[in-house]
Parts: sequence; C-alpha cells; structure tokens
Amino acid sequence: MIFGAVYLLVALLGFLVTGGADFAGPNGTLLLGIFEVNWLHNIAHLLIGAALLIAGLSNVRAAKSVNGIVGAVYLLLGIVGFFIVDTPVDILALNTADHFLHLATAVVLLGVSIGADKDVARSRAAI
Repeated sequence: MIFGAVYLLVALLGFLVTGGADFAGPNGTLLLGIFEVNWLHNIAHLLIGAALLIAGLSNVRAAKSVNGIVGAVYLLLGIVGFFIVDTPVDILALNTADHFLHLATAVVLLGVSIGADKDVARSRAAI
C-alpha cells in the first residue's frame, strides 16, 4: 500500500511538471530534478499506484499477485531501459535515474510478494 500511495503522489507531481512535454516519446521534463517523465510515464505511475493501493486494501492473495506482477514488470523495464534510452522506442522518457529506481522498486515489490507467502504460512501454522 505504501508504494501505491507513493506512486500516486509521484504521478500527481509528474503531471504538475510535465507541461509542454510530448505525450509519449524519449523527451520529457525532470521530476525532482532527477527523473525524466512525460504524460504517458505519469499515467503509468497513476495506474500502477492505483493497482498497488487497491490490491493492498484487498487481501493477501491480491497484494501478493499485484506486487509480483508489478515487480516483474519493473525488473524488466529497469533492465531494458538501459538499452532503449533516447531511442524512438523510449515512449516513457526514461533516463538512467529511472532505471535504477525501477530496479530498486522491483527488488522491494518482488520481496514483498515472496514474503507474503511466508506470512500466510506462519498465520496458518498458528491456527
């Protein structure tokens, strides 16, 4: 839920600075002076934040699934991002800081997803 709220906030802040940036493409504007964003990147943050928040408010199974899926997507994006930066394929206006943040987010979300199994197993064993 925490990452969901953070990504929703990042999306809203991104919309404030995006202004004249293209909707989708390699050129965006800097958020917090570090992360490059465009309109599509902000929409992605909004959708991911909402998915993480809703799943976190649901049940353990939903939270585990959404954290695992989003974590896997961020892992892939973090790796692929290094190869597509400043190319026409870079429709999210990614930069190096984005790649490292996406990789760090992937590690945390995948860890939460894997850890959810252990928490469920412990709670069942206690019953």
